[in-house]
Amino acid sequence: MSVKTRSRNLLWTSGLLVLIIAKGQVFAEDSTSSSAVNKPNILYIMSDDHAAHAISAYGGRLAEVAPTPNIDRLAKEGALFQNAFCTNSICSPSRACVLTGQYDHINGAFDLGGKVDPGKQMLAIQMGKAGYQTAMIGKWHLKSEPADFDYYCVLPGQGKYHSPEFRVRGDQEWGKNTVQYEGQHSTDAITDITIEWLQEGRDQEKPFFLMHHYKAPHDYFDNAERYESYLADVAIPEPETLWTRDPKFGSLATRGAYNELVPHIGTSIGGRNPRRSYLQDLPTLYPAEFPLNFDPANHTAEENTRLAYNAYLKKYLRCVKGIDDNLGRLFAHLEKTGELDNTIIIYTGDQGFMLGEHDYQDKRWMYEESQRMPFLVRYPAAIPAGQRLDSIIENVDYGPMMLDFAGADIPQDVQGRSFRKLLETGKEPADWKQEAYYRYWMHMAHHDNPGHVGIRTKTHKLIYFYGCNYDGGYQTPPGWELYDLVNDPFETQNLFADPEQQDLVQELKARLAATRLRVGDDGSHYPKCEAVLQEFWDYDAADQAKAKELSHQFLKRRLQELKEGKRNVRTIHGQ
Repeated sequence: MSVKTRSRNLLWTSGLLVLIIAKGQVFAEDSTSSSAVNKPNILYIMSDDHAAHAISAYGGRLAEVAPTPNIDRLAKEGALFQNAFCTNSICSPSRACVLTGQYDHINGAFDLGGKVDPGKQMLAIQMGKAGYQTAMIGKWHLKSEPADFDYYCVLPGQGKYHSPEFRVRGDQEWGKNTVQYEGQHSTDAITDITIEWLQEGRDQEKPFFLMHHYKAPHDYFDNAERYESYLADVAIPEPETLWTRDPKFGSLATRGAYNELVPHIGTSIGGRNPRRSYLQDLPTLYPAEFPLNFDPANHTAEENTRLAYNAYLKKYLRCVKGIDDNLGRLFAHLEKTGELDNTIIIYTGDQGFMLGEHDYQDKRWMYEESQRMPFLVRYPAAIPAGQRLDSIIENVDYGPMMLDFAGADIPQDVQGRSFRKLLETGKEPADWKQEAYYRYWMHMAHHDNPGHVGIRTKTHKLIYFYGCNYDGGYQTPPGWELYDLVNDPFETQNLFADPEQQDLVQELKARLAATRLRVGDDGSHYPKCEAVLQEFWDYDAADQAKAKELSHQFLKRRLQELKEGKRNVRTIHGQ
């Protein structure tokens, strides 16, 4: 069945990534469907690439020019986490972590080809066993059918911003049963689908677990037409690191021995990266954001960067405005139906996003703007209002927390841990984790980010750019970076080689090694990659000399690729 229609009458088979917990008290010990009537609903809202520093409740340079009052309401009336982190800053892996409660190397979804097959969609399965009606609505991006949900209505892959098509359950095989919201923006359509399911599609006798996922503000950013004038005459505040690169920022892995790799590591806002930049892409996509008959050759490098930055941020923030307005609509519906105060509402993004910091675009990096996730939650019955919590949580913990509130069983193979008590008391358990683990696997794919691994504590971040693919091929120079997040929150000065920091370096390296074992990333999954990782672990003089030679080899290869006109070289699996 393939249906092309503007109608809001849908097959109630898809899901939404919004977390709401409603209808009565929460009984964590009771996971039987017979008592489901006493359980809260769960609404989990997730946007795509919505960085914490683009939410006004988190403060920062964008808070005054682009406020997000409806998202901020969750912080004012609930809790906001300062230290929520993804374990891999890329779309499919982050979603898989939430759905399974497992790290990517365990659940198998560690790149954009990742999937979670039916029978393994843990969160939906366990909620169903606990008596919940489950739904997934919006961006899914895990390839396989979300069949473990009672209802789903999901975008195919990234989906489209305008006139989006959704996959639903029907009489044909997965992917062929579709409905289309002709003439609508995806953010509006996803909200419509959710509200209609809440009104007409769900079983009112059961609590619901609803995942509500927006496509926005994923690039390339395409806002609803009504927002075109929003911020039109505003000069968007710029991060200082857009313009200045501290001599101590980065490492041999990201700069090369003599800064020769600066143009080639990390795609850029301005013209720094000759392979891919917003200066190359955005004038064609958004000509209205640039001067008439714009030609970069007629402008200085600074002017070009500023034009590209403002085009980028305005389109991004217009998409964010659309999300916030639609959440106001969704919250109003819950209030009208008497569900608002009986509902736990969670808002998050699937990862952070670089908004011009260090002249980087996209995510993928372990740098703060990319690794950090927004996480806000409201539930007046159990969560005190106005909390700003600094405990470290990871996206693998979200599922266990939801299951805990639902009174559902948490399977033994789930690696994350519930933080329900932390939300209810504001107190961090004595045995709570003190570091977040991170690993980016897609070495040099799409946005020129080397493969890396690291840990983030409340005060410091250690990053190891080992610089190779899963199978060890296509190397870039390895390097280590250490940042003091208390005194250097914008990560401008790498302290790894500082003689006064060597005790701390060794301590954090030991903690990184221990954390890898704790999460099961012991190197057995990709032994060739692990061999490279171990080879440069000590990073002595011989290692650094070899790293410099690798820098020379990579630069030679990259210049040849540019000469041949290769703009998006695939480097995964040794290609």
